[in-house]
Amino acid sequence: MIIEMSTEHLSRDEFFDKLVELFNRRRGTDHGAIYLVQKRFSFGQAKLSDNNMLTHEDGGGPKPLIIRATNGKSKRQRDLKVKMSTIVQPNDIESFYVQYADVCKAGMAALKPRDRSKKKAKAKKKKTTS
Repeated sequence: MIIEMSTEHLSRDEFFDKLVELFNRRRGTDHGAIYLVQKRFSFGQAKLSDNNMLTHEDGGGPKPLIIRATNGKSKRQRDLKVKMSTIVQPNDIESFYVQYADVCKAGMAALKPRDRSKKKAKAKKKKTTS
């Protein structure tokens, strides 16, 4: 199943539904990384000052956040690339993070720990030969 790329921001529920689907795809045959990014959302309000320098207006209040998720597929696999985002208002941030943490924990539950036994055996072998 291919998830469509969208330039619009998803609603909170749509974002979580697609994020769960993205984690589930990763557990199956689709390997690779999932990138989660969050930053303060800028409305793009910029204007030229008197000396023709670009300045941003700052309202001073709390700003919304933009949360993005992608599966990190390359340009060659563009048809498989998933990009999605949602906007979280300042008064909804706490409840959003509770749900976000639950989804991320559930998605990471199937991860296997790294096999470090080879590194330990190699280090032990070096010690005994030295």
